[in-house]
Amino acid sequence: MEARTSASSAAVSTEVVLPNDTNALGNLMGGRLLHWMDVIAAIAAHRHCNRVVVTAAVNNVCFGSPIKLSNIVTLEAKVSRAFKTSMEVFIDVIVEDYATGEKAKHNEAIFTFVAVDQVGRPIEIPELIPETDLEKKRFEGALRRRQLSKILGGKMKPEDATELKSLFE
Repeated sequence: MEARTSASSAAVSTEVVLPNDTNALGNLMGGRLLHWMDVIAAIAAHRHCNRVVVTAAVNNVCFGSPIKLSNIVTLEAKVSRAFKTSMEVFIDVIVEDYATGEKAKHNEAIFTFVAVDQVGRPIEIPELIPETDLEKKRFEGALRRRQLSKILGGKMKPEDATELKSLFE
């Protein structure tokens, strides 16, 4: 299986916040943003392994300031690390003010996907080769985030989390 770069698995989507996407305050509903993130992250994960992928976990979502009606929302997703059958996908959310054109990062999230075969069993995926400084930073942190997630989910004992322990030694 040939290793792939983050750039080869990148996915970008742009949406406009319409009235049906907002709450009573005229802000984008968090659930709608989560849906958009899940879709774009799944595309990035699929591009990495060229297989059917399923969402295994929403590891982290940070909601910054509200995203308003008519704002233009660009979601940028990249696989940050590939493990044996799963991969971590990092999503950056950039918001453009419709009236001024000003752009700013508003949100980010980390999702985990698993590649599966035709009957839903996990299958091996290619490794990921980070290239940029940001990709390398996210790649390094992915193993620690994975260990923390496994500890919180009861799938790993804290004493076995060597990457996490190294932060405190």
